Amino acid sequence: MTIAEQMAAFVVRADYAELSEAARHQLKVHILDSLGCAIGALGGEPIHLIRQQLDDFGGSPRCTLIGGGLTAPDRAAFYNSALVRYLDFNDSYLAPGETCHPSDNLGAVLAAAEYAGRSGRDLMTALAVAYQVQCRLSDVAPVRARGFDHTVQGAYALAAGVSKALGLDAGRTAHAIGICGTAFNALRVTRTGALSNWKGLAYPNTAFGCTHATFLAMRGITGPLEVFEGNKGFMDAIAGHFTLDWSKEDLERVTRTILKKYNAEIHAQSALEGILELRQSAGFTGDEIDRIEVEIFDVAYNIIGGGEEGTKTVVRTKEEADHSLPYMIAVAILDGQVMPEQYRPERILRPDVQALLRRVSIRPADDLSRRFPAEMPCRLTVWLKDGRRLFIEKRDYEGFWTRPMRWETVVAKFDRLSADSADAHLRQEIIAAVGNLDALQVADLTALLARVGQVGTARAGAPG
Repeated sequence: MTIAEQMAAFVVRADYAELSEAARHQLKVHILDSLGCAIGALGGEPIHLIRQQLDDFGGSPRCTLIGGGLTAPDRAAFYNSALVRYLDFNDSYLAPGETCHPSDNLGAVLAAAEYAGRSGRDLMTALAVAYQVQCRLSDVAPVRARGFDHTVQGAYALAAGVSKALGLDAGRTAHAIGICGTAFNALRVTRTGALSNWKGLAYPNTAFGCTHATFLAMRGITGPLEVFEGNKGFMDAIAGHFTLDWSKEDLERVTRTILKKYNAEIHAQSALEGILELRQSAGFTGDEIDRIEVEIFDVAYNIIGGGEEGTKTVVRTKEEADHSLPYMIAVAILDGQVMPEQYRPERILRPDVQALLRRVSIRPADDLSRRFPAEMPCRLTVWLKDGRRLFIEKRDYEGFWTRPMRWETVVAKFDRLSADSADAHLRQEIIAAVGNLDALQVADLTALLARVGQVGTARAGAPG
C-alpha cells in the first residue's frame, strides 16, 4: 500500500473504544476551550467580513454556524474554524521543528459530523484522528524551516478527520488524503514579517478546501495516492524522507497537546506567567522599569522574539501584537493580564506600552533550546530604576502538558470569553453538553451553538 492508503487504514480502524479515559477527558477539555475561543471571537472585524461574504454567497443550509444560521459544510468549516482561530487563544502542539494548533480541525470535523448525523462519540473519535495525524506529522515531517506553513500537515489531518466523520471507506479516505495533501501547501510568509489577517485565516481556508475536497472524494473523485512518496510528492518536494508506521499509531496524542493560559502566542506562555509572578511578588509598575532581559529557547526567539521571522518591536495591529514577545511582556506588566482586550487597537497604540516594549530585549540561550519542547523554559531579569534586580526562571506554565489545566479552569476561561455572547444559562448548557458529549448527538451540541449571539447588540452580518 502507499503511505496514503496506510494512513487511510488507520483512519478507518480508529474506534472510540480505543480512546483512553485520559484522551476522552482531554478531547472534551479541548473542545470546550475551542468553543470558548470561537464564541469570544464573534465580535472580531474579520469575522464580520467573512459572515458578510457567507450571507452574500449563500449555501445549502446543511450545517450550523456558531452564532446562528446554516450553510454548506465547507463554508461552515471555514467560518467556525475562523472563529476558533481568530483570538489566537486555542490549543497547541509542540514538536522539535514544528508548532501547530490541532483544534484548528474542529470546525471542519464538526461540520462533517453534523452533515452525517453522527453521535458525540463519533465526533470525538474523528477529532482524535485529526489530532493524531497532525501531531505525528509535525513530529516526523516538520516544514517550517523549509519555508512552508504548519497548515501543510493540517491538510492531511483535515482529510483524515473529515473522512472519519463522514464514515468513508478506506479507498475514498485515501483519495481524500491524496487530493488534500497535493492541493494545500501554504507558505510560511503567512507568519513572518508584517502580519496580516491571513495569520488567523490560513488554516480555516485549508479547512474549507479540504472539507470540499473530501466531499468530492466521498462522491468518487480520485486523487494521487502517492502524494507522500511519489515523484515530486510531499517527501520529494517539501519534507524530505521520513518514516511513520500507521499500523502502530493510537489516538492518544491529544494528551500531549497544551492549552493557553494567556491570550498570546504559545511560546510566550511561560514567560508571561513568569513576569506576572514577578509583578505580583515585587509590586513594581511600568514606570519603575529600566529594562527587561528575556532569555528563551530558539524557537520562541525566532517566531516572537525578533529572530529569523522579523522584528517584533514594530507593533501596530492585533496580529503583530500577539506575535510580539516584547509587546506581550510590556502589556502584562502594565495591565496585569494578557486577554483579548489587550489587543484592541486603542490599547496597542498607547504610548505607555509602545515605550515599554522597546525596553524589553530577547535573546536565545542554547541550554534552554536543548530543553524544548519537553519543557517551555525561560529566564527573566527585570532591572528597576532604583537599582534593584529581579529574576525568575520557568520550565513550564499552567496549561502545559506537564501541568495540565483542570476542567474547572477551562470552564472559567470559557465563561470569561463567551459572557458577552451567551447568558449564564446557555453557557451552562454548552458546558454540560461538552462534558456529556459521548452520550449526545452532534446535533444536540450544534443546536446550542446556534443560539449564541452577542448580548444586547446587533452583530454585523448576523442573520436577521
